[in-house]
Amino acid sequence: MVTETRKLTYEDYAKTPDDERYELLDGELVFMPSPSIIHQMILLKLARLLEVVDYGVLGWVFIAPIDVVLSATCTLQPDILFVSKDRKGIITELNVQGAPDLTIEILSASDPNRDRVRKRAIYERHGVGEYWLVDPDAREITALLLADGGYETAGIYTAGDTLTSPTLPGFEIEVGEVF
Repeated sequence: MVTETRKLTYEDYAKTPDDERYELLDGELVFMPSPSIIHQMILLKLARLLEVVDYGVLGWVFIAPIDVVLSATCTLQPDILFVSKDRKGIITELNVQGAPDLTIEILSASDPNRDRVRKRAIYERHGVGEYWLVDPDAREITALLLADGGYETAGIYTAGDTLTSPTLPGFEIEVGEVF
């Protein structure tokens, strides 16, 4: 006999302890271990570089932990996200209700495929227009853009490359600065 596991919802997720990080991936509560030091260093560098687009000029940049509620069964905490000023209505006092314009995930040493496969599929399905995968080991950033058939690779950037973003007009970073 097969028993069906109940999909958890945002209401279940909201009851998790404040001192532990979780994400809700298609109804499954997934524990998020503490990030590594290199992860946090990259996060801080990227956040500082993205500061120029923040404060309502182009939109707002947020860093984890902040909940992005994509559906009743999908709540993620991207490392960094951007919401354009045209879509500021999805920003609430508690969380972001809907797909950000850009999400950035720094690959976790404990489970890099969660970002590469599972979260990518969720972001794609819910309409996140641009998704960056930052790989600390390879020292590269893969930029994906949402097209009709799903995500397409806009570029894979390493030291010496300049990353530009169609979501952030005028923004560019020298990838070597990130690592």
